[in-house]
Amino acid sequence: MEKHELWQAVLSKIEPALSRPNFLTWFQGTGVMDLAGGTATICVPNGFVREWLQQKYHKSLLHAMREIDTDIKEIAYVIGQPENTGSMFKDRFLRRKRPSMPSPFMSDDMSIKELSVNPETSLNPRYTFANFIVGSFNELSHAAAQSVVKNLGTTYNPFFIYGGVGLGKTHLIQAIGNEVLTHHPSLKVRYVPSEKYMGEIVDALRNQQMGALKEKYRAVDLLIMDDIQFIARTEKMQEEFFHTFNILYERNRQIVISSDRPPQAIATLESRLRSRFEGGMIADVGLPDFETRFTILKTKAETKEIALSEDVLKFIAEKIKNNIRELEGALNQLIMASKLSAAPIDVDAARKIVASHAAAPRKFLSHKKILKVVADFYDISERDLVQHSRKKDVVRPRQIAMYLMRENLKTSYPSIGDKFGGRDHTTVIHSCEKVAQDLLINPDLEDELKAIRERILIV
Repeated sequence: MEKHELWQAVLSKIEPALSRPNFLTWFQGTGVMDLAGGTATICVPNGFVREWLQQKYHKSLLHAMREIDTDIKEIAYVIGQPENTGSMFKDRFLRRKRPSMPSPFMSDDMSIKELSVNPETSLNPRYTFANFIVGSFNELSHAAAQSVVKNLGTTYNPFFIYGGVGLGKTHLIQAIGNEVLTHHPSLKVRYVPSEKYMGEIVDALRNQQMGALKEKYRAVDLLIMDDIQFIARTEKMQEEFFHTFNILYERNRQIVISSDRPPQAIATLESRLRSRFEGGMIADVGLPDFETRFTILKTKAETKEIALSEDVLKFIAEKIKNNIRELEGALNQLIMASKLSAAPIDVDAARKIVASHAAAPRKFLSHKKILKVVADFYDISERDLVQHSRKKDVVRPRQIAMYLMRENLKTSYPSIGDKFGGRDHTTVIHSCEKVAQDLLINPDLEDELKAIRERILIV
């Protein structure tokens, strides 16, 4: 197989798992430069792309290549211009049909979201404080967000909010931007997901427009950066954001940041950025309780002017516990069924409609699940956890994994040691005691363990 044919086949396997903007950002201008000695040398346009592909897509690329050519054992990355790849990439997307209008099968929420985003700020006007449901799981972050609006750039700067997927972080941070513009429409506000920000940097480097991009972000009064943990995977992206952060902070411009974990738990985050994030206000969004889930469903149903009994709403709130997006998805299924059916939706009908949730097997806690969640949380491999590495960024997660196995599974010390490469039981005892002692003096560690336990419930 020719080099360009191999790469086109690899792209065909990678593309479905990515959004179009991400795929274009990270794979345009790439190609296979050489195939020799079991190594495929991939050509990339610049250092940012090389670092990102190595950090995030290396395993996927290697797996795709091995499926196509079993002789390929490794991938190397070099900066340069591949032959014919530009035209191949262009032709590939010219042939793709792009819809001119939202699909009629798209949910109402999705259609509105896509059509109503402000092109200047990238804020979605649907995300406001008025329609944000407050419960015990998010009342601190909600109160802090409102304080940020009233004291822009002073009281809580930066404001760092973290929590699991689908718990309302994006809604809350965008609500800050929308509320600021309501009271101060002349201020410059910009919301950006970190992956989009990184894509803009790559494009600016490619087109030699870094100066304009820097000015775009350093001239704002409020910068809202979503999912900052992705930036932490590349040193060069952190470098660029660090300088932007400093300039905004020195000018008393407000910075709002979200992540799926607290700063100290982002293993690859540079210490200088971590210290700046921790210098402001840090708040978490936990799992919603039953009352909050029921209130969310009732409010959404009333907004959509759909009559559903409280018994039906309580049934959904009881069955779906860990994710607000999943909760709203189930409600949308019921709404669609209600529109198509002449009969009212009762609990029995609701049970059938959300059967995928109600009939899901109970998720049991296991050693493997703890290992996986801890490894994913700290951006390290499961192999690193169980092997005899003494690196600082591995030792602490390993101790936490041991502690969780002991506390949650009541596993014996020797058995835990066996699961970590045959370590002696005294090592496990020391690890568990170390975490227990740290919990007494370090409240941040309790936040980490809380976030990890919530992930374990979802996985």
